[in-house]
Amino acid sequence: MPFTLYTFAMSHYSEKIRWTLDTAGVPYQESVMTPVFHMLPALRMGRRGQTTLPVLEGRGQRVQDSPRILDWLNREGLLSDLIPNAHVAEVRAIEDRFNRIGKDVARLLYARSFGKADEHIVRLWVEHASPLQAAVIKAFYPVIRWGFRRKLNITEAAARRAEQRIGQEVAWLESRLTDGRTYLVGEQLTVADITAASLLAPIACPTEHPVYGDSAFREAMTEATAPWRHSAAMAWVRAMYQHRRGAMQGGVNLMRQAA
Repeated sequence: MPFTLYTFAMSHYSEKIRWTLDTAGVPYQESVMTPVFHMLPALRMGRRGQTTLPVLEGRGQRVQDSPRILDWLNREGLLSDLIPNAHVAEVRAIEDRFNRIGKDVARLLYARSFGKADEHIVRLWVEHASPLQAAVIKAFYPVIRWGFRRKLNITEAAARRAEQRIGQEVAWLESRLTDGRTYLVGEQLTVADITAASLLAPIACPTEHPVYGDSAFREAMTEATAPWRHSAAMAWVRAMYQHRRGAMQGGVNLMRQAA
């Protein structure tokens, strides 16, 4: 039986696991959830007091959060090519450093788009919603936006700190690539590449992604992505998507098909 992956359409952490499963050839179906309405199901599935996604369900298990999902998939013997034994420590160290800026990316994007691109944000949030859910999101969006600001600590000072931390990791990535390498570790695609590319994809806006590659998304996030838009790091992310991302099995791709 295929796994079920519970995600947000615009979540870069969800994209990290989606890409991993696609590359590993692990069959799954994707359940794209609606912000706010995801909270109780995520609490129930994760059993960790957390409302975060993604959650992966399969083989009698439900695993929450992308690093824990990768740990579990690897223990199940499904990621041997993506976490090669010869490079486990290095791959996981790079995964960890880009995981740490995931919230910074989200914080910066929302900080620079709330109040300026609200119409597009609402469209993303209700893309997979039921009619009732969509009506609630639209009616109570100002309150929901306020809740997101509090949850993600979206203030101008926090956004500046997020921009600084992202800049540090972008600089690290560019230094890693100065020798002309294609992959961050070894001679093949690993979880290190997938994590770095996925978590920076909302800034790089690769055309292959149905959310980040959409012209309306790029326009909405112009201010946030401006410092790195033409950087070598973002060019690498876009190249990873162009040459190594491959087809998306998951339900998020329905957004592109419906567009």
